[in-house]
Amino acid sequence: MPYTKNHNYEESTTTKYMIHADFNIEGIVEKPDVVGALFGQTEGLLSDDLDLRELQKGGRVGRIQVSLVIRGGKTKGSLSVPSSLDKVETSILAAAIETVDRIGPCNARISIKKIEDVREEKRKKIISRASDLLKKWETESSQDSSEIHDEVIKAARVGGITNYGPLPAGPELNSSDTIIIVEGRADIAACLRAGVRNTVAVQGASVPRAVSDLTKKKTTIAFLDGDRGGDLILKELLMYSEVDYVARAPVGIEVEDLKPKEIVEHLSNKVPIEKAGFITEIHADELLAKAIKRKQARGGTKTKGKPMPPKVATEAVQEKRRTPAPVAADARKQTYQPRDSRRSSSPRYQSRDSRDTRGRRPYQRDGYDRRSSRDSRSRESDIVVHLPLKFLKN
Repeated sequence: MPYTKNHNYEESTTTKYMIHADFNIEGIVEKPDVVGALFGQTEGLLSDDLDLRELQKGGRVGRIQVSLVIRGGKTKGSLSVPSSLDKVETSILAAAIETVDRIGPCNARISIKKIEDVREEKRKKIISRASDLLKKWETESSQDSSEIHDEVIKAARVGGITNYGPLPAGPELNSSDTIIIVEGRADIAACLRAGVRNTVAVQGASVPRAVSDLTKKKTTIAFLDGDRGGDLILKELLMYSEVDYVARAPVGIEVEDLKPKEIVEHLSNKVPIEKAGFITEIHADELLAKAIKRKQARGGTKTKGKPMPPKVATEAVQEKRRTPAPVAADARKQTYQPRDSRRSSSPRYQSRDSRDTRGRRPYQRDGYDRRSSRDSRSRESDIVVHLPLKFLKN
């Protein structure tokens, strides 16, 4: 069994000093034998004021702690005696303990190792702890008015982070015609500090479907870190999204580490995807070429809103034409004319028939079929002037 020291002693609340001693015993004894030898062999050795038993009863000496180990038929260990006496009395008591030369039936030798000033150790702990508390206090309360102003602005901007589905986004993402794609929430917070509020984060190298669909509707700027992670996101965007411009942080720097002025500067220096660069060139050229080809195919235009399709507008106009305004009966009589007489008297038809058509192919003028044009005008005339029979009866 190895020799160990036990300092988990039970100190008195008024302990000032701690007597530490080592002992060697020529035999096998137990802890009660050691404590009993201390009380027995120091009894009557000193005055009644320094009797160990009386001192412990009065609380001026605490509980004696003993730690021992037996090896090879011998016992050795250590003991600790807490004292609330003054320095002189504690020294006298320690010297008295050292006079004990027999423990149980065996010869023994006790040697005082040191007398520890418990209050000094407490003072050291107090100084160390007070220093830590003071440093923390000064750090937290050292902000001047300008720093407080910046903190208020920072809290207001960072608090403006919203969500686009499950993704963090800037508060003006939906209302802006241009979106800025960044990597994570910290990048959005950095952009908000710079006043950039139309951002959305992909939250990793995989581009979500919602972001990919959004790039097809709005002008898109990819604002990415200057490292391999930024390359991976850019390659993913080139494969599945329609990116118009690319802005990158300097090599080895992330967007969230940029200052507000630097963020504005890098976004101002954005480049079209035709001039985009990569930190890692693996598979970059092929993806970039395909993305440029798709951009050229769509002509650089993107849907901004949902205008009424031409077909729907034409049907609305025709519906309006099919519903004639109410007119008097006499006016209806005067308006209605047979189709043949109207066509012969119409200046439009007369001017068209009087034109010189020599040298041209029949039914063709300026690259379109005259027959289809005549038929469409005839149908339009039928819609405009054709009235129900009940209006023609007098």
